[in-house]
Order: sequence, then C-alpha cells, then structure tokens
Amino acid sequence: MKLTVFGATGGIGQEIVRQALASGHQVTAVVRDPARLTASGERLTVLRTDLSDPEALRGAVKGRDAVLSGLGARSRADAGVAARLTRSVLTAMEAEKVRRLLVVSAAPLGPAPAGQAVLDKAVLAIVNAVLKDVYADLRVMESDLATSTADWTSVRPPKLTDKPATGRYRTVVGGTPPRGRSLARADVAHAMLAMIDDPATVKQGVGVAY
Repeated sequence: MKLTVFGATGGIGQEIVRQALASGHQVTAVVRDPARLTASGERLTVLRTDLSDPEALRGAVKGRDAVLSGLGARSRADAGVAARLTRSVLTAMEAEKVRRLLVVSAAPLGPAPAGQAVLDKAVLAIVNAVLKDVYADLRVMESDLATSTADWTSVRPPKLTDKPATGRYRTVVGGTPPRGRSLARADVAHAMLAMIDDPATVKQGVGVAY
C-alpha cells in the first residue's frame, strides 16, 4: 500500500514507519525535523512541511491508500496539538478524497471495562486529573473525527512503554480491554497497521492493551 505517516518522528510514528517499510509498503513520512527520523529505505519519502497548513499537506496525502497519525502532545504543555493538527490532516484528506485515517488516542477516552477493579479506578482517576488537558485535546480530536467524512479509527492504548513488539495484545472495538494497563509503542504501531484493512474498525474507537 501507499501510506502517509504523520508524527513520524514520535515513538509510535517511528515504529509505524519501520514496520510499514518492513512489510513492503511505500511510506511518506511527514515531519517537522527530518534529523529525528531514524528509519530509512528505498520505499521511504521524507516530507518536511507545515503541519498546521492543510494546503501544504495535500501533496502528502494525495493518492494514498491510508493515512496513519501519531500526532499528539509530548507533554501537558503541548495540549491542543492533537486536535489542531489532526484537523489540518482531515481537511487535506477531504480535499484529496482520501478516506482511511487511523490515529492514536488514549484508553481513558474509551468506556470503562466491565468489572473494572477498584485499584484501576483509583489509578485512572489520578491519571485523568494529571493529564486532563491532554485528554481534553484528544476528546476534541475524536469529536472532529466523528463529524468528518473520513473512514477513521481511533486507537486507544493505556500506558505506553518502549518494549519490543510482541504482536500479542487484545483489541476491543468500541470498548476497552479489562485490566489492560500497558502496551508497547511498537505494538500500538503493529495494531494500527493491522487495522487498515479491517472494516470492523471503521468509524470506531478501538481499545488495545496486553
């Protein structure tokens, strides 16, 4: 497939690019700082452009089979980035009639799993309080997705780690895996690539966790 990856220098974005290239896909990595992209290959095109300008992004998404985004706040100070930049991506995709979009969100935006333990509820309450601005940003992003014409999927992992990919994780379309406390960034990327052709995930939030 021909894929475009936004946020390609982030932890998940780097993994999406590497794994997509390893699977034989043609990848366009859209970045702000090409020096931070460690992946390389003959099927990789690196595009440095203004992510806030939809017109500048049209060439990056034109003719692509799918767009994958790892865009998001690197810290609480960056809250607002996910919604603002994803809005630019959606506008560019609509202009070029590209429909498939997969983005990274977060587990707290999904419904609480049945039988959630008291400890998990307490930890989640603390996390929600600390990262409330980041999650508010992601909620706006998901709201924009829901009203767009895109065939979107919002992938919602819990706490992220830098462990190697396993390919062994649980997914719940429209829900949240119970007792799912962590997931490697590499496995988030693996899940996103696997969902590109899965019609059950279209216009859905998908919980992913070990």
